[in-house]
Amino acid sequence: MGYAQIRSVALQGVAGEVIVVEADVAPGLPSLVVSGLPDAALSEARDRVRAAVHNSGAYWPQQRVTVNLLPAHVRKHGSGFDTAVAIAVLAAGADLPIGRLADAVVLGELGLDGTVRPVRGVLPAVLAASRAGVGSAVVPLGNITEARLVPDIEVRAADSLGRIIGYLYGSQTLLDPAIESPPPEQPPLDLADVLGQERGRRVIELAAAGRHHVAMFGPPGAGKTMLAARLPGVLPPLDDQEAIEVTALHSIVGRLAPSGTLVRRAPIQAPHHTASVAALVGGGSGLAKPGAISLAHHGVLFLDECAEFTPGVLDALRQPLEQGEVRLRRTYGETLYPARAQLVMAANPCPCARPGGRQMCQCPSLVRRRYQARLSGPLMDRVDLQVDLDPVRSAALLDTEHVEPSAVVAKRVLEARGAARERWSGRAKTNGDVPPALLRDKRYRLSRAVLRPLTIEIDRGRLSARGFDRCVRVAWTITDLDGRERPAVDDVREALELRSRSVR
Repeated sequence: MGYAQIRSVALQGVAGEVIVVEADVAPGLPSLVVSGLPDAALSEARDRVRAAVHNSGAYWPQQRVTVNLLPAHVRKHGSGFDTAVAIAVLAAGADLPIGRLADAVVLGELGLDGTVRPVRGVLPAVLAASRAGVGSAVVPLGNITEARLVPDIEVRAADSLGRIIGYLYGSQTLLDPAIESPPPEQPPLDLADVLGQERGRRVIELAAAGRHHVAMFGPPGAGKTMLAARLPGVLPPLDDQEAIEVTALHSIVGRLAPSGTLVRRAPIQAPHHTASVAALVGGGSGLAKPGAISLAHHGVLFLDECAEFTPGVLDALRQPLEQGEVRLRRTYGETLYPARAQLVMAANPCPCARPGGRQMCQCPSLVRRRYQARLSGPLMDRVDLQVDLDPVRSAALLDTEHVEPSAVVAKRVLEARGAARERWSGRAKTNGDVPPALLRDKRYRLSRAVLRPLTIEIDRGRLSARGFDRCVRVAWTITDLDGRERPAVDDVREALELRSRSVR
């Protein structure tokens, strides 16, 4: 008979909380009861843990065993508590000395043979433990690389429950494998592959420099998909904080690269047009999982053939695009995921999508209007750059000597972002993130003469107040790319043209 406790970590979205796993062994019929709001996977740990303990050569107490997870009001999910439960039970019922783990959290799933198997979400879990003041962490061997990304905490790995038991008795050591150099990354797609689309290239450069949302319309073969796929290649590398946020999200869904290193390149997500609301913005029963817009955090969410998406699915993006986060409420509480992604949409102008464009279209005007009406006004009002792309001409396909590669464009983008960051003095990183109040500050407010093209459109009812602000932000981005200090009326006029498809 006895009592023992050890610590682990529970995740709620990307936020973690240190959990106390306590075990009590008392006289009674042999049984194992798990309490503290466990989910189905955790409730099934009873048989897994018992078999793993037996196959590791340890003694399972033949008495009534009660395992409680504190705090009890926090929902616990997944199999990452298996190892902590096994150690707590052995300490309470078999006098296993756990003093060496007094300042540690233990993570890992147990196989029936006692193997400690990798689990998802180790990076945010270890990060939460570090922020809570925990000094060390024991993780599965397969998760050691990502766990080491967290500073200020000692990380050791275990490949089996028997190794941890031996470590506590002093007969074995935990694993500390050498850090292997990650394999070289594949080079990003190059803008030099896109020929004859100067308008499209200009839009992609503006989108990258100011973090603006984009919608491109044009016939098949105009280069819409190629342009969108090459946008991450001209975006600046993620800084340390952004890389940790993105890597933590990918760790939760188990999409980290085998090297387990930080994600330094802006991610891109391109869901199929049959995707559901849950797949796009997150959801699911019990604990809500992150969707494509969260996995594209600090990167690009590309919706190809966006007019084929269900209208309700597209409209679910409106709030995340404004707030930069997704709040998902379920029975057991609210889960928050970051979702500061650039939206890039591409669509054909009509259902027939003739390669020759409007001249070859055979769709009646009513059919064309209905097709494009699938993109709601409130959603399109949040898109800064909306352009029509013309079919590529043969002359452009033959002249490949004067096409700028991504490296040249990326350099201009980096300089433009640096100018914007310096101007906004930490209140915004990019022009696309500038709050409306800052645009109207006396230091940055544009004159009436410069804003005249926008005031004419808003008085005619063809531009909303949100659209007004977004055009001003694009004008600032045009100015930064040109290396000037303040936008002129021509910059505002170009920003309006790139937002209004009918103005050519």
